[in-house]
Amino acid sequence: MDYIIEMLNIRKEFPGIVANDNITLQLKPGEIHALLGENGAGKSTLMNVLFGLYQPEKGEIKVKGKPVRITDPNIANDLGIGMVHQHFMLVDRFTVTENIILGKETTKGGKIDIKKAEKEVREISERYGLAVDPQAKISDISVGMQQRVEILKTLYRGAEILIFDEPTAVLTPQEIKELIQIMKTLIQEGKSIILITHKLKEIMEVCDRVTVIRKGVGIGTVNVTETNPNELASLMVGREVTFKTDKSDSNPQDQVLEIQGLNVKDSRGLGVVNNLNLNVRAGEIVGIAGVDGNGQSELIEAITGLRKSESGSIKLNGKEIANMPPRKVTETGVGHIPQDRHKHGLVLDFPIGENMVLQSYYKAPFSNKGVLNFKEIYSKAKKLIKEFDVRTPSEFTLARALSGGNQQKAIIGREIDRNPDLLIAAQPTRGLDVGAIEYIHRRLIEQRDQGKAVLLISFELDEIMNVSDRIAVIYEGEIVAVVDPTQTTEQELGLLMAGSKRKEAGGENHV
Repeated sequence: MDYIIEMLNIRKEFPGIVANDNITLQLKPGEIHALLGENGAGKSTLMNVLFGLYQPEKGEIKVKGKPVRITDPNIANDLGIGMVHQHFMLVDRFTVTENIILGKETTKGGKIDIKKAEKEVREISERYGLAVDPQAKISDISVGMQQRVEILKTLYRGAEILIFDEPTAVLTPQEIKELIQIMKTLIQEGKSIILITHKLKEIMEVCDRVTVIRKGVGIGTVNVTETNPNELASLMVGREVTFKTDKSDSNPQDQVLEIQGLNVKDSRGLGVVNNLNLNVRAGEIVGIAGVDGNGQSELIEAITGLRKSESGSIKLNGKEIANMPPRKVTETGVGHIPQDRHKHGLVLDFPIGENMVLQSYYKAPFSNKGVLNFKEIYSKAKKLIKEFDVRTPSEFTLARALSGGNQQKAIIGREIDRNPDLLIAAQPTRGLDVGAIEYIHRRLIEQRDQGKAVLLISFELDEIMNVSDRIAVIYEGEIVAVVDPTQTTEQELGLLMAGSKRKEAGGENHV
């Protein structure tokens, strides 16, 4: 069998950790090959070795049967290997074309020939159905479009083999559909794709074969037609995984969060939360379902004090908290798992131990008259790391060195440990694998069962259906319906989310 790429017995070590332990991956021409594993299993590391960002300690890489040494990404590019990174490498203030040609500029008489480059970019974009405007500025286009720019960047450099690193983690359901179509078009045009993912549904839909790695070790390669999501999940985490969330019926008590007539503007001064009413009681999880961009982010920011509300009331246990400073909101009894863990959840260049006390470092015993007590801070962190199963070499490891799932567990540990009356979980499982998702859902339900109020915001419909006790549907900044997850379907929710059907806010639906 001819393989286009062979990675044979690759070993990659970092201080104190073997990230890849003699892993073999073989890619056939014209296939979409999934690389599946939990967060921190070593998937990105293996692909960074293939792309020349890391050098392996042992093992051999062959391209089209010939052994090669890929010492940097330029050599990978010359070999026809391109990588679409999970965190995009784009310059916000440049146009699409300027980003694509960066480092590969064609010049005419010493000047960059931008017109010629734009023409080439437009041609490639049309050929692969990418529909990108070569003159648009990166800061003005959606996340899904930015990803297409990354894809174009690899195609412009002549890539035959494309590596996609968790490409759907930041996309809306509609953008995911479009990306799957783009991948199929790339294959028809003779490309080969390696897809790093832990989303089993996508693997079943689009991939030919799957190589599974667990804790840095290769578990094996299987044909998609000969497997199923349950088998893949247990290969990935090493045990049976339940896709249904086990929970007893909720027993809601007193009202904890009460929002009435709330109006919030976005950063452009446009009204994005419009006369919104919502309540969450102790001992229940209320899920907010909606398409991204319908005011969810601004709503959370208004509750947590990160954004000014124009009018309306936000009460916590009967006390008005609208427009309070964030620290005051926190101290009143609000826990917040933010939707962007890197931007708002962690200081990536601080040790994970210091991140664990970001909400309480100014209080005793962590600080005395403004002087931090690091012994207390790290002893607390050690306890939380153990309790919330945060897998890290130590409490002194920098937060950025941890996998997404472990970063998320650290944030959840920090927020739950403060014992808030209201826990806001925004996209709590974004980009995480089934094992980590199961763990986080269990923790949210535990909070509910301890009589806490939980507000869950997620774009994953099955998460909203599985975890919530009531679902509030948001459309254009308003709650248009409140439904019981046991009495609704994904189709009905989808219609409500698209604004095509309103439930009269009466009886059960009254928010």
